[in-house]
Amino acid sequence: MIRIDAKKGPQFCDGFTRRDFIHAGALPLLGLTYPKFLAAKAAAPAPVGDSDVNCIMLFLVGGPSHIDTWDPKPNAPEEIRGPFKTIQTNAPGVRITEIFPKLANHMDKVSLIRSVYHTASAVHDTGHQMMQTGRLFTGGIEHPHTGCVMTYLKGQRGEVPGHVLIPKPIGRTGGNMPHGQTAGYLGKQHDPFVLDADPSVKDFKVPDLLPPDYITSIRADRRRKLRDSVDANVAAFEKDSKSKQFDDNFNLAYKLMTSPTAREAFALNQETDSMRDRYGRTRFGQSCLLARRLIERGVRFVTVNMFETVFDEITWDIHGSRPFTDITEMSKLVAPNFDQAFSALMEDLTERGLLKNTVVTALGEFGRTPKINPAGGRDHHPGVWTILMGGGPIKGGRVVGESDELGYAPKTRPVLPGEVAATLFKAFNLDPHHELPGPQGRPMPLVDFNLNPIRELF
Repeated sequence: MIRIDAKKGPQFCDGFTRRDFIHAGALPLLGLTYPKFLAAKAAAPAPVGDSDVNCIMLFLVGGPSHIDTWDPKPNAPEEIRGPFKTIQTNAPGVRITEIFPKLANHMDKVSLIRSVYHTASAVHDTGHQMMQTGRLFTGGIEHPHTGCVMTYLKGQRGEVPGHVLIPKPIGRTGGNMPHGQTAGYLGKQHDPFVLDADPSVKDFKVPDLLPPDYITSIRADRRRKLRDSVDANVAAFEKDSKSKQFDDNFNLAYKLMTSPTAREAFALNQETDSMRDRYGRTRFGQSCLLARRLIERGVRFVTVNMFETVFDEITWDIHGSRPFTDITEMSKLVAPNFDQAFSALMEDLTERGLLKNTVVTALGEFGRTPKINPAGGRDHHPGVWTILMGGGPIKGGRVVGESDELGYAPKTRPVLPGEVAATLFKAFNLDPHHELPGPQGRPMPLVDFNLNPIRELF
């Protein structure tokens, strides 16, 4: 991940050694720690199948219960159907549970895929990997996030990052495995730009775009001139392979830090109070608002993690027993948060004319067991679950696939995580079978060759 610790400053002395420069890599000199991400602009191949389609991926960490949300089973036994009634949405024939009253008015903009499944172990980390990269990590290979692939092939637009992850990367979820939110084998220079801050806090600022307090723009400029001096006078440094961090990365990092366009893209305080209230003054609500703002200003792909961990807050991970919550508490805290923010996002994108070229998907790592456990919760269940997708070329108001009568497994049109990834790539006008330079130079298709986009969504 490309992150920053703005509290760590440059270590100045009367003279810089070659080792100091290589170690610094131009970063502390600017008060930045992420310019590898900027190298994507220069290092990525020529755009492939370019289009103006963007994406906002809302990752619902914890794994929502499909039965309690978007695939209700009103005719199932009580211990399966749960406590919620169903409501009609504005999409003919599509019903969801009553805990999403706002979303019900926007189901014409989004489709439900009710038959997603995987057969890997029922732990969060494997689901994170598969739903964000299309593959399970095996053989020591870390596959790239969908957004990293998109920006690797298409590059960034202007001075804003190509892929932004907000508010923070997924942290502890119990498996101690990679979560699939980096560029993997494509290299760290193609990792997403990580906000690493809570946009709902008062006086929110993005530390990555501002020099630390002890470095003004003037001093940053002086350090840039120092770099130019290094270019001219330290030939040995220039010959070192690590000195490449001082080349385009340095200049691009400098441009981003001092770019009014980049600063303005993250300036959430420019939004009106009524707009911020519309999304909800929660971390997730303000993250969704920031996602819209970033897309509006040229960012291609935004990943929003609804939660950072499943242990330290109430999430979709509704086991019922501590430290987790149960179905009822989820409906009081988590569902309203999602309902308000997601509905505001879809409505706002529509009003601004952005939904026509922005795919929005909301997805978790698995579903929950159909039968309610003794603690009043549901446990991990990758056998079947539901995700949401709409915007761009994706049609709204549709239902793809169905689970069986009790919600244990797909009944029709089973969909694998790789097919979800293929669908996103098709929406971006990328060939899902286009080959990337994989580990050890081995060609790696965007998705496995036997997987294809979900045609019913186009």
